[in-house]
Amino acid sequence: MIAACIDDFRVLAKTRLPRFLFDYIDGGSYSEATMRSNVADLQALRLRQQVMRDVSAIDLSTMMMGRKVALPIALGPVGLAGLNARRGEVQAARAAEAKGVPFILSAVSCCSLEEVTGAVSGPVMLQLYMIRDRDFMRDLLGRAAALGVDTLVLTVDLAVQSARYRDVRSGLAGVQGIDTQLRRFSQIAARPGWAWDVGVRGGPHTLGNFAPVMKEGAGLSQFLAWVGRNFDASITWKDLDWIRQHWSGRLVIKGVLDPDDALAACDAGADSIIVSNHGGRQLDGAPSTIAALPAVAKAVGGRAEILMDSGVRSGVDVLRALALGAKGVLLGRPWAFALAARGEAGVAAMLDLLRHEMAVAMALTGQTSIADLSPDILLPLNT
Repeated sequence: MIAACIDDFRVLAKTRLPRFLFDYIDGGSYSEATMRSNVADLQALRLRQQVMRDVSAIDLSTMMMGRKVALPIALGPVGLAGLNARRGEVQAARAAEAKGVPFILSAVSCCSLEEVTGAVSGPVMLQLYMIRDRDFMRDLLGRAAALGVDTLVLTVDLAVQSARYRDVRSGLAGVQGIDTQLRRFSQIAARPGWAWDVGVRGGPHTLGNFAPVMKEGAGLSQFLAWVGRNFDASITWKDLDWIRQHWSGRLVIKGVLDPDDALAACDAGADSIIVSNHGGRQLDGAPSTIAALPAVAKAVGGRAEILMDSGVRSGVDVLRALALGAKGVLLGRPWAFALAARGEAGVAAMLDLLRHEMAVAMALTGQTSIADLSPDILLPLNT
């Protein structure tokens, strides 16, 4: 099958991954209403087609999170992405570097920070949650700085984890016993290609960044249990003072939907703010990110860079987000699907596809530069 769009990569991923891994990527919390609205609200925005303008030279490059990028796109943090392909985070980081876009490594990646930074020539960004074990957190920040990481993406919308029904049904979450183990095993057996390439040849199957705090021989379930116990539900904006004591690089706050929270992030010293509802995986019933974006951008008023994730499924969607105040977007599911479908080559092809879609949308709206995009390229919703 030829992947002509992001949805095609999703179809390919579904045929390759065991169900519990596909549903982990594809699903959201509770009824998944917010997850659906992320996509639908973006696609409801209509573009203003303008013709007879010189669009022979279109520039898609911009500044994003302190660096020049070829596209206003970053590969956002995706947990367990290393299970989507053999040593998956390494493959994705290589594709991102080749295409000139940032790669943000999830704290709960399978490949360690050392492995990923060793596979590319430029800096990798690190996503992290506030961890109760502050000694471990301080050590991880020190490891990151020593490896050349210059940007920390602190995710603040996961103080508690929401229920994800698909993960319970597939056996990834919920009460763990022999029946859930057998359920996952049967799903793996149904995907022999994945079982050989990733299950057998793709080890170790751990959370590489947390290996120093685990006993030798611990499996993925023990790692996930440790992470769950150590998410800190007591954090407030004052805890960013602790982060700043131990981190001198760029600080990005991910998981903001409310303008007051955005202002608090600015006051706490955030360099960038990511308008995000965790891809619809946390508070079901929260607004879509594209609905929340304009008010956040207006409130911040240039005090911090505004980025957005959740729901982007095309280059046209990227344009829509930029028109409403984002300086760039983060991708999650699209690159995870592309990685599962075709590995590093799939991620590279997905980025090429988005580049082409963006260039076409720019030309047909009469635009030539990312810097010039504004709400003027959108039509009122009632027209």
